[in-house]
Amino acid sequence: MTLEEQVAAAFAQDGWLSRAEPHFRPRTGQTAMALAVAATIESGGVLVAEAGTGVGKTFSYLVPALLCGKRVVISTATKALQDQLYLRDLPRLVQALGMPLRIARLKGRSSYLCLHRMGQVHQSKVPLDPQVLRAVARVQQWSHGTRTGDLAELPGLAENSAVTTLVTSTKDNCLGSSCEHWEQCHVNTARAQALQADICVVNHHLFFADMEVRDSGVAQLLPSAGVVVMDEAHQLNETGIQFAGWVLGTRQLQGYIKDALADVNLHARGQADWMQLLAQLEHAINTWRAVAGSVPQGTRLRWLGAAPDGLPESSWRKGLHATGQALRALLLALAQVTETAHALLPLYERGARLLSQLASFAQPVPDDAVRWLEVTRQHLRLMESPLNIARLMREHLQDTDDAQDEAAAPRQAWVFTSATLGDDDDMRWFTESCGLRQARVLKVESPFDYQRQAVLYVPEVFPDPAQQAEHSAAVAQLAGDGAQVLGGRTLVLTTTLKALETIGQLLQQRFGMFEPMDVLVQGQGSKHVLMERFRAGAVNGRGCMLVASSTFWEGVDIPGDALQLVVIDKLPFPPPDDPLVDARSRQLESIGRSPFVDYMLPEASMALKQGAGRLIRSETDTGILVVADTRLRTKSYGKRLVQALPPMHRIGTREAFEDALARLVRGELPVETAPADEDDVSNS
Repeated sequence: MTLEEQVAAAFAQDGWLSRAEPHFRPRTGQTAMALAVAATIESGGVLVAEAGTGVGKTFSYLVPALLCGKRVVISTATKALQDQLYLRDLPRLVQALGMPLRIARLKGRSSYLCLHRMGQVHQSKVPLDPQVLRAVARVQQWSHGTRTGDLAELPGLAENSAVTTLVTSTKDNCLGSSCEHWEQCHVNTARAQALQADICVVNHHLFFADMEVRDSGVAQLLPSAGVVVMDEAHQLNETGIQFAGWVLGTRQLQGYIKDALADVNLHARGQADWMQLLAQLEHAINTWRAVAGSVPQGTRLRWLGAAPDGLPESSWRKGLHATGQALRALLLALAQVTETAHALLPLYERGARLLSQLASFAQPVPDDAVRWLEVTRQHLRLMESPLNIARLMREHLQDTDDAQDEAAAPRQAWVFTSATLGDDDDMRWFTESCGLRQARVLKVESPFDYQRQAVLYVPEVFPDPAQQAEHSAAVAQLAGDGAQVLGGRTLVLTTTLKALETIGQLLQQRFGMFEPMDVLVQGQGSKHVLMERFRAGAVNGRGCMLVASSTFWEGVDIPGDALQLVVIDKLPFPPPDDPLVDARSRQLESIGRSPFVDYMLPEASMALKQGAGRLIRSETDTGILVVADTRLRTKSYGKRLVQALPPMHRIGTREAFEDALARLVRGELPVETAPADEDDVSNS
């Protein structure tokens, strides 16, 4: 049997999937995608597949990948999705197949316990907070029983915990084969298992980091893989550009000072005036940081000339050069002792890389790149990246677009898939930025009956989004009214942190502790804790609503009655003053294209589609999507944005909104009948 025939049999009514999975039901779209993946694997090349919510895209690529007999690398957007594939989806299918396939999961260094670094904690000359020391003790106790060293296995340890940096390594501070724990190293073990596995699951950050620094093992995996699957591929461009350029922060430089102090005291005490050299470097860094002292934290400054916009050029260049000179002086001293103190060589090489990066930021911005400065409360981050990852992806597709001789080995198969990849049939939003114009594209619609399950409410009358305070107040009023009727079950998605703060405060003021409603606001607890409370729905008679931004627009899965109202405050256009947005717009203008039509509008379409996707997550879900932005009804581009959304029945009056809420409370569908499609929001 050919692979396509095997896949068709697996997804059939009486196939092995239906026997292995009690809840499996054949879906036309899922089978079509699986057959397209199988065809791509057999012939090689690139498939870009958009699979709407509910299609079941994970099985659509996993089943052909498991049946094909080739080595498979799967990359996902987050570590959480990576763990889900490795711990749940893959084991179930492999067991059902009864095939002796080896599965591995590979993460970056920062995910694995470093035995050497853990041992160094108590030798630090810098006093540590007792709470940090207690957390380190928990890690030490756990280390005796773990087989993988994956810190995600340790309950209660947050990813951003201060302990993580103390007990994990980086490429810069890893001792390599000279480490006494080299044979037991969890990073080495994970890489070895990945190289031996039939299926290896990685994540996008690891994939792109390795493409640039060759430090994670992915570069060794790819040449031997017959199939590469990029799931949640809509995040590829934004993830990739982080690693395809330069990133240098004052936090990195200060971390270098801290490590240098420990290393020179251990291996070269008294051989140079280390305290003076390190103090000079720290002073230069602090003086440089002070140049941007009046800039609000969280600001991203364009950097087109010699200095970031708004900063005095002379002071900026003086600070940059002083930091470079202080770092160079330290390196000269290190160079004089490395012949006798060999253990300091990695420290010297790390400093040399930092100095090289610093020097690159003193040069003019390349024509095909964008440079900007991020200002945080205590640090600066200097960033430079290409405008997209087209070049990077072309380099690593192993020439899959080029025809090969029939006698040659079959080409690699690459599958890029997500629920949102474009607002047109060619999916240019994704394929252009990733250099995949010649790829085969497939669009599989969601099986959900959106016309019956959901309505889209765009108010006919509402404050203009430009009037921020008035608009946010109106959004809070509308969302609060809906939540009060539903007893919670409401998710408010904002496009800015300012709107998040305003709407969150207004709703928390309205629903105080004596009201039967918990108002959760992003930033007032971990994402995991907020989501667990929201999913629980009504607890002890108290409903729940969540106000969120950024990461909550996607990757949030809340099926069932816990969520029945999603309110999007305004159309999610990219901020025009963002350095990346500005650079991409200028690039399009230079070749005669429209930044708004060819960039801003597709970006808004994709973000709106992601946010709307939070509402209906199963065949039985019902709900209301509110877009509190009248531009969706009054502007000429409104029709294009609506067409990017699931085909929901559209309403525009407050009475219709209240009627839909009442129907949901009664356990009914939000609309009485499934109406015919409407041509424009203004007709609703």
